[in-house]
Amino acid sequence: MLKEMHCFARVAERLSFSKAAADLGMSQPAMSQAITRLERAAGVRLFERTARDVRLTAEGKALLPYAEQVIESIGAFEAESARLARPTIHLAYPPLVGTLAARIVRRLAGRTPAIGVELRAAGRGAAVRALAGGEVSAAILATPAPAQFVTAARFHVTVDHLAVPAGHRLASRPKVTPGDLGGQVLLTPGSRPWPGLPGRSRMAADDDFAAALDLVAAGAGLLPIPQLLVRTIRRDDVRFVPLDAGDLRITYALAWSKERVTPELMALVQAVQDALWTR
Repeated sequence: MLKEMHCFARVAERLSFSKAAADLGMSQPAMSQAITRLERAAGVRLFERTARDVRLTAEGKALLPYAEQVIESIGAFEAESARLARPTIHLAYPPLVGTLAARIVRRLAGRTPAIGVELRAAGRGAAVRALAGGEVSAAILATPAPAQFVTAARFHVTVDHLAVPAGHRLASRPKVTPGDLGGQVLLTPGSRPWPGLPGRSRMAADDDFAAALDLVAAGAGLLPIPQLLVRTIRRDDVRFVPLDAGDLRITYALAWSKERVTPELMALVQAVQDALWTR
């Protein structure tokens, strides 16, 4: 009956048996037979047919929305069943590398067979707990990762700006160097130190640069920050000043548990490596 409803909807759209048949790759007699079967099953005429035109009957107009709803529901059922049958892996990632995470999803969706990826934005602590508990298949973590995990596909994010309060004495500088930071409090998201920078360290929320910027605005400290974030954040209470501190960077890697290796996980590893090589 679904085939007949598809035929009904297409003829109603085209108001032509021949055009509807061509759209569906059928012969015109086969299209006419399908409509006749549906009319017999429904007990009403759906179309008025003359030598010159085709028109919906009143009954056809009344039944058409129901046929379209059935077709739409079956399409949604098929799409959802295909999604559920597709292998899916779960990936935790810090929001800082969200662009990379999105590229990974697109790569795995485009392969054959496709692999679905459920993304979970998470700071380091939450990602480690989720990975250890089997809630996610893998996680992108700042290194060094905990020793119980396998890591691969390392990459670096350059830290080349300093977030300071809008009224801070460094806010108007064209550039800041490590020599300007003596006596300052430097915020460190997670447990990551800032090698080579003077000043006192203060831990901020776990890998959460957005929360750390709130602390900057409140005058609690200064925050070394990657340009990746500088380009996307606009705040009146914080200024981003170029930071010339040499090779200051955050290193990330894809991490997973060696007890939970699957073909889909290995495809994820390959997708991450490919995404890092091709922008």
